[in-house]
Amino acid sequence: MIGRKEKDPKRKKGETRLRNKDRGYDNPKPSVAQHRTKYIFIIGGVISGVGKGITTSSIATILQARGYKISPIKFDPYLNVDAGTMNPIEHGEVFVLNSGLETDQDMGNYERFLGVELPPENYMTNGMIYKSIIDRERSLGYGGKCVEPVYNVTEEILRRIQVSVDAMSPDITIIEIGGIVDEYQNAIFIEAARILKSRNPGDVMFAVVSYLPIPKTAGEMKTRPTQNAVRALAHYGVNADMIIARASVSIDDERRAKIAFATNVPKEHIISAPDVKNIYDIPLNFEKQGVSESILNILGLPQRYEDGKHGKNLLSAWKAMVARGEKAKQEVRIALVGKYFKVGDYLQGDVYISVIEALKHAANHAGRKIRIDWLDASDFDNTKEESAHHYKKNLEKLKDYDGILVPGGFGKRAVEGKINVVRYAREHKIPYFGLCYGMQLMVVEFARNVLNMEDAHTTEIEKRTAYRVVDLMPEQMKNLQQERFGGSMRLGAYHCIVEKGTIARECYKYENITERHRHRYEINPDFIEDIEKAGLCFSGKSPDGRLMEIVELPKSKHPFFLGTQFHPEFKTSPLSPHPLFVGFIRAAILK
Repeated sequence: MIGRKEKDPKRKKGETRLRNKDRGYDNPKPSVAQHRTKYIFIIGGVISGVGKGITTSSIATILQARGYKISPIKFDPYLNVDAGTMNPIEHGEVFVLNSGLETDQDMGNYERFLGVELPPENYMTNGMIYKSIIDRERSLGYGGKCVEPVYNVTEEILRRIQVSVDAMSPDITIIEIGGIVDEYQNAIFIEAARILKSRNPGDVMFAVVSYLPIPKTAGEMKTRPTQNAVRALAHYGVNADMIIARASVSIDDERRAKIAFATNVPKEHIISAPDVKNIYDIPLNFEKQGVSESILNILGLPQRYEDGKHGKNLLSAWKAMVARGEKAKQEVRIALVGKYFKVGDYLQGDVYISVIEALKHAANHAGRKIRIDWLDASDFDNTKEESAHHYKKNLEKLKDYDGILVPGGFGKRAVEGKINVVRYAREHKIPYFGLCYGMQLMVVEFARNVLNMEDAHTTEIEKRTAYRVVDLMPEQMKNLQQERFGGSMRLGAYHCIVEKGTIARECYKYENITERHRHRYEINPDFIEDIEKAGLCFSGKSPDGRLMEIVELPKSKHPFFLGTQFHPEFKTSPLSPHPLFVGFIRAAILK
């Protein structure tokens, strides 16, 4: 258990002291064992991107349906303190919690699947851990003792797990370890997991999510890479209790038996996880194979709701949601105009994963299939030589879409292309939804082409413009002047007051809402009166009226032309789609 007592050879017989205190932890927390929380560690094998996050979310969902309180945690092995300063093309989407912590996109998967809002304690990186240890050492927090990776780093990891347990009081904590087994970067997390199991026998299990390739030349599924991954994990002193066999197709009994023989994992604990078109099928696939029953047996927990009479509502609603998507025949077609799609010769949709999932949730709610086309904003940019001669033709293609969405982003590249898309949607009355930057550029476009402020812009791009319709607030100016970039934006949940008689209010139904932010620049208050007189309505504002949160054209002028300074995509789930996305999809269906 964390904070266990250990004999000290320098003390008299019968005397003990807390090991944590000996190492500088003066007030150790109660042990994990005292909480009787159970733990599941999810570890990857063979390749990255194998689906650990979705696996973690799916296992959490079926255990939640059994009536257990679940708390998912993500360990990320990189040295960044959080995900906020990383390039989205390299790392994927930055997901923001209510607290304002910028995290890995898997935290979004957890929240969407479980329908919960997670605390910052449920996310940690190597950077966070090492920074807290070094800061403590610099302030003599360890009393001059030698600070070591093992013991001090592992104890800091376990301490943070304990903080999460205290915050969530879960029955089961599911911990996803980023990367794959046998990597240098995540070894310290696996060592901490081993220690946790040694201190809490019977309360910890390990599941390996491993990839089984099917080489074209071989023509059969290969199990050796997975066998090696499980053996590599054993080198850490950790034995797998379950294997999630990821592959393009279902694993057959022969391969399942081969893996069981080579790894000592029972055959019934080797779970088939083939590729699926809809990730929300995965919890149902797991439940068909008895995953929740097996996990509860491994952890020594009672088999709640075996008769299906209890805990039925969640999975029945989940099944209905999946079935509704399968039955949908009519299609709604959405253009997602962004600039972070291309990575070399490949497209990376993970940059906008929350937006994509929010669109899917809303379409499913409306009983429609959704087709999302990823369009590069550079193709609509008339200031670039490579696109100037055909950008108008590209704009004309937008009329084939039922709706257009411009998501958040940063920087100058392709900004004029986005502005041209906004103008086309406004003038041709195509339902338009702008998120963060997509909202700011709505205001820039309106100022230029309706108020005749020709060089109107955001000072993020053009500092010398005479019409600074989007600008830094004084507190953000100070952050930039002092080169404080990480964690320095307006981050996390803020209140917003929604005006009556607006599209936004029609969607929300409520006056006072809370949404999550991630931005530095705001609509300049000096231009708000002129913009509203010209017909653009700021339908959502901060409680003090200082910050513009939602902007829209009245329904009499446009079916749906609305933007938000916040990120509504961070607060959606398949069973509870976000009201603004629902409103956008409804408008697109009626186009």
